[in-house]
Amino acid sequence: MEKVIFIEVGMGMDLHGQDVTAACIRACKNAIGHNSMPGLTEVLPQQRFENMRICVTLGVPFHMEQVDVDAVRAVFPYGVVEVRLKQGGMLASSGVILPDKGDVTDEMVMVNAVVEVGY
Repeated sequence: MEKVIFIEVGMGMDLHGQDVTAACIRACKNAIGHNSMPGLTEVLPQQRFENMRICVTLGVPFHMEQVDVDAVRAVFPYGVVEVRLKQGGMLASSGVILPDKGDVTDEMVMVNAVVEVGY
């Protein structure tokens, strides 16, 4: 990325089922879900969304190999999206195991997201 215009941060959780992809998607939606950027195209090259670059860094506590990176990319409607996974986030007790929700342990999965937008 040549120029970073702004950075957003978010957190996502999967309370039951230990689904790291669901937690990653929620973290990304949390990061971008409260923004409107009406002037963004004015600063992008050729004033086109196709020239926007998005770099997503996700702190994932375990099972990084199970993250569906294409599903994470699909959260972003425009731009070229790069997804980076690194050790981070947190596992903590949800206090209960719910087998009907897919739980194999009582752990909830927390993922942190940093979303850089630029060109």
